[in-house]
Amino acid sequence: MNLAQFLVDSARRIPGHLAIRYRDQRVTYGQFDRLVNGLAANLAKAGLQPGQVCVLMMPNSVDWAVCYYALAKLGAVVLPVNFLYRTAELEHIFRDSGARAFIGHADHLEYAGPVLNRMPAIDIRLAAGAAVQGFEPLAGLIAEQDDFPLCPTADDDTLAIIYTSGTTGLPKGAMLTHRNLASNAQTVADMRRTEPGDVVLGVLPFFHIYGQTSIFNSSVYLGLTVRLWEHFEANEVFAAIQEVPSCILIAVPTIFNRLAEMAAEKPPTRSGLRFCVSGGASLPVEVLKRFEQSFGAVIYEGYGLTECSPVCVENPFGKRTKPGSIGLPIPGFSAKVVDEMDREVEQGQVGELVVQGPGVMKGYLHQPEATSAALRGGWLHTGDLARRDEDGYIYIVDRKKDLVIRGGYNVYPREIEEVLYTHPAVSEAAVLGIAHPDLGEEVAAMVVLKPGASATAEELRDFVKQRVAPYKYPRVVRLAVELPKTNTGKILKRAIVMD
Repeated sequence: MNLAQFLVDSARRIPGHLAIRYRDQRVTYGQFDRLVNGLAANLAKAGLQPGQVCVLMMPNSVDWAVCYYALAKLGAVVLPVNFLYRTAELEHIFRDSGARAFIGHADHLEYAGPVLNRMPAIDIRLAAGAAVQGFEPLAGLIAEQDDFPLCPTADDDTLAIIYTSGTTGLPKGAMLTHRNLASNAQTVADMRRTEPGDVVLGVLPFFHIYGQTSIFNSSVYLGLTVRLWEHFEANEVFAAIQEVPSCILIAVPTIFNRLAEMAAEKPPTRSGLRFCVSGGASLPVEVLKRFEQSFGAVIYEGYGLTECSPVCVENPFGKRTKPGSIGLPIPGFSAKVVDEMDREVEQGQVGELVVQGPGVMKGYLHQPEATSAALRGGWLHTGDLARRDEDGYIYIVDRKKDLVIRGGYNVYPREIEEVLYTHPAVSEAAVLGIAHPDLGEEVAAMVVLKPGASATAEELRDFVKQRVAPYKYPRVVRLAVELPKTNTGKILKRAIVMD
């Protein structure tokens, strides 16, 4: 199959329905499909062939959406890249992927341009926005065309290569097939009951797999409207929630936290939210409760990773949700919690979460050993520590690599973070291990306070001390103005420096 069939089907079924609203642009499904046809035809004329890799490096926009589906329809491989990446990151990704083409934005070529100059093999170069020497204007290739033949891609043909964040070593390119991405988008869309008039608030970057699948592809499959932002604008999204009659918010914990804080300062006059989905990082229970109370909408927390396209576990829609749990395996997926020997552990015990399902990647590009390690025994090893309760609901305890071992005792940072979030002055918290000459590691916390709130590091330390075992509370607490984050809003612990 070809994932672009989603667009073809929606354009035939509801050609006049609004597909994308972005700034002052309004694009119907019929227009969307015709724009995709025109660009696919012109990319083919430029020499891009099925199976060749094209870098797509720009912020969310109508252009991004058209490029993505044009490349899919053509049978090319999409390589979505964070437009804020710097030289070393781009150098590795461009070379490792063997890219033939590049589509970027004129405002974000400062680092990509010099890298491309060293890579003559990437000879198709397009830029949106202002004219740039050495790049053909993307606008000249996007024109409405009634038809373009859908490339007859196989289910196992790679549609996207998405590079993981590279927490250890260089980023690896996860190869996601047409079947991976189409099945995942279709499954999550069918799980959640939507209405034709629903508007999905597109607050996540589409270069990230979470926004790409859960917001973009699933909406195209269903024929829903996506109201798109270049990046999360808290005031605009808060206003949209009040203005749009029926909307859906799919986001990360940082976004839910920010909106809940805004609601505490000035409660919304109304909420058009039908439901919300949280993923990308663990959602603190306190944030979930505050948001649901403020906006009157249930948050279904889920879990996924790039290698799964990405969703594999989620609290079941319309059924019982358990705060703090990521839920149950989604249809088509299986999950286990295993020990170091890949033996399933007993209920309630902590082990590594492993999953199987149709969204699991084909493998890592050019990395057979890493692929074999990740997919050993036919299960994707997530690297996340988890436990299951008596109902089979899964709880992420922490990242395996984030576990703090203090004097031989295991301390799970998320447990301590959950306690910190219950303090009335705390807006955000990150707990991590720092080197200690005697204990091996010491527990440390970096905390951001709510606007106008006050608390000392000593007060926060004692607050936690009263609520956890003596070896768990953070001896080192630092206050910060903000915490480093990825573009999706996930707190970036490896960038935190505890001085």
